[in-house]
Amino acid sequence: MKGKVIIGNKRIPIARTSRKALKIQLPTVKSLHRATLTLSLSPLTLRMRLLQRCFVTVVVLLLVGAELKTSANGGDFTGDYSKLSGIIIPGFASTQLRAWSILDCPYSPLDFNPLDLVWLDTTKLLSAVNCWLKCVMLNPTNQTDHAECKSRPDSGLSAITELDPGYITGPLSSVWKEWVKWCIEFGIEANAIIAVPYDWRLSPSKLEERDLYFHKLKLTFETALKLRGGPSLVFAHSLGNNVFRYFLEWLKLEIAPKQYIQWLDEHIHAYFAVGSPFLGATETVKATLSGVTFGLPVSEGTARMMCNSFGSSLWMMPFSKYCKADNIYWKHFSAGMRKDHSIHQCDEQEYRLNYSGWPTNIINIEVPTIRGVEAYPSASEVAQTNLSNMECGLPTQLSFSAREVSDGTFFKSIEDYDPESKRLLYLLEKSYHGDPVLNPLTPWDRPPIKNVFCIYGIDSKTEVGYYFAPSGKPYPDNWIITDVIYEFEGSLITRSGNVVEGNPGTTSGDETVPYHSLSWCKNWLGPKVNITRAPQSEHDGSDVQVELNVEHRDDADIFPNMTRSPRVKYITYYEDSESIPGRRTAVWELDKANHRNIVRSPVLMRELWLQMWHDIHPDATSKFVTKAKRGPLRDEDCYWDYGKARCAWPDYCEYRYVFGDVHLGQSCRLKNSSIDLLLHYV
Repeated sequence: MKGKVIIGNKRIPIARTSRKALKIQLPTVKSLHRATLTLSLSPLTLRMRLLQRCFVTVVVLLLVGAELKTSANGGDFTGDYSKLSGIIIPGFASTQLRAWSILDCPYSPLDFNPLDLVWLDTTKLLSAVNCWLKCVMLNPTNQTDHAECKSRPDSGLSAITELDPGYITGPLSSVWKEWVKWCIEFGIEANAIIAVPYDWRLSPSKLEERDLYFHKLKLTFETALKLRGGPSLVFAHSLGNNVFRYFLEWLKLEIAPKQYIQWLDEHIHAYFAVGSPFLGATETVKATLSGVTFGLPVSEGTARMMCNSFGSSLWMMPFSKYCKADNIYWKHFSAGMRKDHSIHQCDEQEYRLNYSGWPTNIINIEVPTIRGVEAYPSASEVAQTNLSNMECGLPTQLSFSAREVSDGTFFKSIEDYDPESKRLLYLLEKSYHGDPVLNPLTPWDRPPIKNVFCIYGIDSKTEVGYYFAPSGKPYPDNWIITDVIYEFEGSLITRSGNVVEGNPGTTSGDETVPYHSLSWCKNWLGPKVNITRAPQSEHDGSDVQVELNVEHRDDADIFPNMTRSPRVKYITYYEDSESIPGRRTAVWELDKANHRNIVRSPVLMRELWLQMWHDIHPDATSKFVTKAKRGPLRDEDCYWDYGKARCAWPDYCEYRYVFGDVHLGQSCRLKNSSIDLLLHYV
């Protein structure tokens, strides 16, 4: 046969053949084996079949190219950010509680009616504190509501933006409001940001038992996927990280093991753990023994009673990084077979090293020589006696490590001196050690999520240990804090200024959670890590320092050998250089970022937004967003440079007066839209 095949405007000559078949090789592509075209003796048939094969080949090549582009940044998701959802899990005491009862308050003009704000209504707290406490406190034994008043968490974004809305109280109690404003400025749709408030007073098992919270959370992820068409980004703060961890373990028992990872990959694109107390927080001990007021106009004794009535009061207790619990599946399959099995399995290091891996002992407490009920007399007895009974003998000082606090040893040791210790020990064993899903007082493993970002503040003076002594008063004021141990600038110091021996870290925590606990997620990084340190403020890249492929050993902290200016606040990025395929891990440390205010930090919101933008952009080639420079992204980031008599950042900002501006800085605005500026960070 002799003829020509026409493809487009070109004619391809075909040599004469006899009855031998003529084969033309087509390109080899993914999902398509070696394609061959056998030409028959008919030129028309040849032409039609060749055109069909060429069309299929082009389509397959386009699909393959799309697949390669999608997986270039390691996140397995690119495209329109309108498909993503953001799910916010707030922290402890960061959700509004509303009354679900009618409560008449004597001697006060303010009563509680259904849907009235309870947490946090400072007006009713000041005018009717006893009524307010009835609505806030739970039964300490079974975590049920007070007989006269019950409260339930509010729903929606309004439940987490401001705890006490008002002209004065609103800004003081703002939590996630600034976060939501950022999302609105960048065009995020209203149904793309989903808040999942919860009753932060309950233990994890009670959250599911009373409110079916984890069933609802699972439905929230599935609804977001169906509504938006893409996976979700999880933003959790403080205790919200513990809630999310429990959800991931609970999910293992709800979904077949083979479908567990598939469900996570389909529904969760990234997890941002903000200020997570991975190994607990020492401030929880302070709240349990002496009370933490959170700035409320109540006494420490009242705050202690309120906190100890919550089932969640022990959720953030400090614990050892060397002790682990049984596997969740073994825990269920072996139920009833190993009754004498210990709750914790501790490594040899726990007993060979001091302080359970923490900087120092968590509790140093003086116990009186008197035992029994005389150790905590009634208020009338205190009024009639003095401290002369302490002269019978010197008090004994006992010290307890993180393991001894979390496994109940501490509470057993003070049973004769504190009436609350038995109840706390019962709560610890029932709701935490005996939890059927997870013992939360055990170290975290990296969540099996594609992208994990661990973010926290450092370099602030943080409490890591306490000295307690009996006060001679009845419960709840029977203990006083005689001294506090802080970690700061690589050393341990007391409130009185004395240096304490111990194992201080390379830096300190975020004023609430110690660095030892915050930085546990560094163990999730790969064997080689890229470290970048840059100023938190907008910069041109001149003060950016980089160390590539730093060796990382498990259970060892990573600290860069970099300089820092004392007047500059930095953000240090630790990012996987080598990691499991399809998995990314990054740790961000923000200088001087306070634990409670970090979610309102403009620096954090900027970095999160840039990373999200990078992840969804189809042209992104690197695993993480560039750190080379940071320019203004919003009009609020532009300001007037009085030294140069112009708007700062002239490449980004310009002077543009709008009626109503009251100073020069307000008239400095972006030259281009935020979307155009984001293209610099692909």
